[in-house]
Amino acid sequence: MVKKLLASFLTASLLLGVCGCGAASAEDSGNTSQGGTDSVQTTVSNADPSEPVTLRMAWWGSQTRHDITVAAIELYEQQNPNVTIEYEFYDFESYFTKLKTLVASDQVWDIFQLGGNFPEYIDKIYYMNEFIDNGTIDVSDIPEAYLKITQDTEGNQIGLSNGLNTYGIAYDVDMFKEAGVPLPTDNWTWDDYKDAALKISKATGHFGSSGLASSEFIAGCSTYIGQQGNVGQYSFFNLDLTGMGFSDAQMLTPYIQMRADLINAGASPDAGAEMEITNIENDFLVTGEAAMTWVAVNQFPTIYDICAGEGRTLALATIPRVKADGPAGSVIQSSQMLCVSQDSQYKAEAAKFIAWFQTSVECNQILKGERGIPVADSVRAALESNLTEGQQIMYDYVTLVGTFATPDKVNVLSPNGQDEVVDNYRNYIQQVVSGEITAAEAAEKTYEDAEALFK
Repeated sequence: MVKKLLASFLTASLLLGVCGCGAASAEDSGNTSQGGTDSVQTTVSNADPSEPVTLRMAWWGSQTRHDITVAAIELYEQQNPNVTIEYEFYDFESYFTKLKTLVASDQVWDIFQLGGNFPEYIDKIYYMNEFIDNGTIDVSDIPEAYLKITQDTEGNQIGLSNGLNTYGIAYDVDMFKEAGVPLPTDNWTWDDYKDAALKISKATGHFGSSGLASSEFIAGCSTYIGQQGNVGQYSFFNLDLTGMGFSDAQMLTPYIQMRADLINAGASPDAGAEMEITNIENDFLVTGEAAMTWVAVNQFPTIYDICAGEGRTLALATIPRVKADGPAGSVIQSSQMLCVSQDSQYKAEAAKFIAWFQTSVECNQILKGERGIPVADSVRAALESNLTEGQQIMYDYVTLVGTFATPDKVNVLSPNGQDEVVDNYRNYIQQVVSGEITAAEAAEKTYEDAEALFK
């Protein structure tokens, strides 16, 4: 049975009110627990504080994330002289290629980063429940709502969230003004978005909107379905991850047609150009070759600072809507989380580091919310007193999204096999661009591929 994570939506009042690597082995042959549905975890003892402990840790992200995470690790090692942390970092795709190799050999890092795709790796996650119960992890500073965004439906603590996050569109203010295009409003539509991209491209010779590969299926295509009808009436997949959340494939057609039209007009990069984007720091928006790009908003402060250093001003716009007065479709969720590995020899020590990473003010003054707005009250309060301009925009944006009307519960996960569906979907868009198929046919194919995940 696939477990699902139900994100408790954060109301405006809630948001405003909380202002190396050798192989690891099981701890012993009788203490191996599985993260699956029917498993029972056994108690893990803390290591002797004088005993040397080597933990392995890995993550994905930008160079900025790598640098600050290493600095945080070095601080932890200074404060805990018996602990050595061997670390690895990757781009997103390389990270999961490596993780799958380690899963197959039972050598998953002691501490590893995951997002909403955790069901695929659930058997390698050691629940944090016992560490919270015995005080190894002190969650008294983390509101219950923020703990729930990294729990399964049975209340098991899968990990601790690295931060609150959501999607948005980062844009170059001056490029909009140069093209004479009005700046986005909080309820702009997909028609407004398309019109802006076309006009900016024609006026400036740059892309109106950058490549969409990294976030677009979730933040664009999937969200587009949730924006139709009444709030919560439709979703791409249903809450139980047992089937589709809508029945008419043609609900996708206008969105796919828009994507193809922008590519054909030269207002958005084609698949070949998109391949040039390897991370958010060399996105066409950041290099000055596009007016807009998709971002998980925790990425925004990094690119804001890069562009500010070049005299350029970025801002954040909400995801466009189908209708100006229709559902926003945006959700507040966990950016990623840090998990304890089943393969770790030192599970309690790994849990202690994760707790420190999320709740230490000193640590987070290094991290500065790069992975998202911190979930611990004291950390958030400390950072809010000294935010950079880019971070303030991120905080304000998350607060804004928290005011939008949303369903009580939303599934922020994806079913196993979605990656292939997304790859096919992107290929279908290119086939629409080349005239091989119509947008309506691409919509049918995408729906059939997604529906086949549950057969």
